[in-house]
Amino acid sequence: MTGFILLGLTNDPVLRIILFMIILFIYLVTICGNLSTIILIRISSQLHHPMYFFLSHLAIADVGYSSSVTPNMLVNFLVEKNTISYPGCAIQLGSAVFFGSTECILLAAMAYDRFIAICSPLLYSTKMSTQVCVQLLIVAYIGGFFNASSFIISFYFLHFCGPNQVNHFFCDFAPLVELSCSDTSIPAVVPSFTAGSIIVVTVTVIAVSYLYILITILRMHSTEGRHKAFSTCTSHLTAVTLFYGTITFIYVMPKSSYSTDQNKVVSVFYMVVIPMLNPLIYSLRNNEIKGALKRACQKNTFSVKSVIS
Repeated sequence: MTGFILLGLTNDPVLRIILFMIILFIYLVTICGNLSTIILIRISSQLHHPMYFFLSHLAIADVGYSSSVTPNMLVNFLVEKNTISYPGCAIQLGSAVFFGSTECILLAAMAYDRFIAICSPLLYSTKMSTQVCVQLLIVAYIGGFFNASSFIISFYFLHFCGPNQVNHFFCDFAPLVELSCSDTSIPAVVPSFTAGSIIVVTVTVIAVSYLYILITILRMHSTEGRHKAFSTCTSHLTAVTLFYGTITFIYVMPKSSYSTDQNKVVSVFYMVVIPMLNPLIYSLRNNEIKGALKRACQKNTFSVKSVIS
């Protein structure tokens, strides 16, 4: 087999045009929003803290995650038959898994950062030094690489000799396994184990971190202190809830409880919509980012006026 046909989201020509315009708009907002977040964090000295260091790389992961599937999905809306080559399918699968896994680990690193900031504020500069942040970042990218490698290697162990129509808008592993005509016991178990391990470890880190954060907040005597401590976590908690909530629906719930079409819709949400929402969540609910954005705009306005005058 030389390639696959991606069936996409729908065959309705009118709905395809509508979805094309909606998803194109979402993708452009995703790129602009995340790139703006990265640039703002780089140029604003007030945001040179561990939390924003991880946030900038979360934005990079969001751009990569969305870009791994969205451009091909947009093409699918405009052509009668969207084909993807065998190596292209492997690359798309690997890139989606890499950026998705990296995002999982980054969210866990950000939860650990909030745990140290609230539970051990006096030791924050030591425990979250530049060296520690870089090490956590390396772990995130290496974890994403190993998980993606397990999926790509398992994909090449699958043999396809029958239909080549993938009932999805991208080369997701589950529908590829269904198309395989060879024994899928080992190729299906290995990526499930690696992906499951990352999800279990990161969820555990996030849950334990927030358990200690909650205990620390409840022990605070000052209402203002409680509010300030909790407000620093709301953006991250919202992002975690959205990301892991959709992943739970796809990979944890029994397949008999939802249809393939529901799977596609949820996949669109966590691979296309969430990367757009993350920069909005962190900018709208974060006073430091809003302040840095305001200062950057004022600086640019002042520079333009100086040039004009």
